[in-house]
Amino acid sequence: MPTRGNLVETKGRKVIVFGLARSGAGAANLLSLMGSEVTVTDRKPAADLEGYIRRLSPDVRLRLGGYPEGLDGTDLIVASPGVPLTIEPLVKARGKGIKIIGEFELAYRLMSSNLSTDLGAPKFLAVTGTNGKSTTTTLLDRMLRKGGSGTLFGGNIGNALTEEIVKKVEAKAENRQDLDLNLDFVVAEVSSFQLETIDKFRPFGASILNITPDHLDRYDSMSDYIDAKCRIFENQGQDDFLVLNADDPVTPEIARRMGRQGAKGKEMPRIYYFSRRHKVKGAFLRDGAVSFSLPGVPDSFALQTQSFRIKGVHNLENAMASAVMALLAGCPPSSVQEALAEFPGLEHRLEFVRELDGVRYINDSKGTNVGAVMKSLEGFSERVVLIAGGRDKAGDFKPLRPLVKEKVRTLVLIGEAAAKMRDSLGELTETLLAADLKEAVDIARKSAGKGDIVLLSPACASFDMFKDYEDRGRQFKEIVGGLS
Repeated sequence: MPTRGNLVETKGRKVIVFGLARSGAGAANLLSLMGSEVTVTDRKPAADLEGYIRRLSPDVRLRLGGYPEGLDGTDLIVASPGVPLTIEPLVKARGKGIKIIGEFELAYRLMSSNLSTDLGAPKFLAVTGTNGKSTTTTLLDRMLRKGGSGTLFGGNIGNALTEEIVKKVEAKAENRQDLDLNLDFVVAEVSSFQLETIDKFRPFGASILNITPDHLDRYDSMSDYIDAKCRIFENQGQDDFLVLNADDPVTPEIARRMGRQGAKGKEMPRIYYFSRRHKVKGAFLRDGAVSFSLPGVPDSFALQTQSFRIKGVHNLENAMASAVMALLAGCPPSSVQEALAEFPGLEHRLEFVRELDGVRYINDSKGTNVGAVMKSLEGFSERVVLIAGGRDKAGDFKPLRPLVKEKVRTLVLIGEAAAKMRDSLGELTETLLAADLKEAVDIARKSAGKGDIVLLSPACASFDMFKDYEDRGRQFKEIVGGLS
């Protein structure tokens, strides 16, 4: 394995990976492949992690059921996104001068240096924001592939980048004939948690789609959450670009943070925008079509919104953001158009489940915060029976009040946050509590009339009742599919 130009030394180094899940398993296996002595630690016992343990290389050591106290002799710590940097072992490690990076930073460093001879040195295109990351990232990847670019796709979307790199390296070692090593871009969804642990990460292209209150159970303030998101551009320079949402009320805050960086003499990326309301340098809505003001893109080129398979105002924004990034990365306009005409959307994101008795059932289980639910409700002209609730992330549900009053016929609440949501929204419309998701669907069916929408869009995390948002969405689809 080539090592020239290393950004992170790996061979023979003692590395501890904190957190065994998708990211932790991917990081551990990649480090082991690169010759590190790897230990994975997690506060959960082995019985709760069997699926991830089976993924690990035989060379990886395990210390489960609690984090280690002594870290002497450790050269590097790789923290998974779900592990807060404030836990005591990491605070102590930092005090001892032990380097701590995240799984995403590890992937960036190895792709940019150690593995460049084998896999090329692709440019990173990264998407963050509170809502719409997965759809935008997936669309961007499809556009680039249609345009003939080779991509590596992953990140917060569910497949860790380190895991995808391992697959590529192992396939190359097996001399697989179907292996495509023409990697032009790494297309990555990046969460605020992943951005907390970057250091050298510098994307060629980046986008902040929007920022609304979320994860305030992890951050001390909204300002801290914005700071985490803004780290996506902290290492960018004038050869890079950043795409922002001109309609998002937090964008001026982002601009202020950029101004502070510029005042310190740091290079700034080129800035482009997308907007549903104004003509901007980037992409904007005009007469039912998305028009562009971008270098190298003909003024006559426009995307007719009725040709998009994905619907809703939030998906219009996602489409504009992905199109701007793809075009700036050199993707042919025709490939952008084709991808939008074909892309059906992602599971659990305003996913149509079925129509029964004139009522459409929609699975929006990925709507885990207030901002996401607002975008979903904004896109419906029909009356909605809304199923919401779950584990509160220290959010404020009051911003939902105008849309609940205007569009929600009945509000059906489940989970730990049900009482808090009822106190915030209950007097605006008929509000009912359910013991579980099945009862909630039964109540919703009785409440909905012909032409209505039954929408699962929880505005909460899922972990009080479900394994994750995907489990919640699939259970909803099973329950709805079983209605007679």
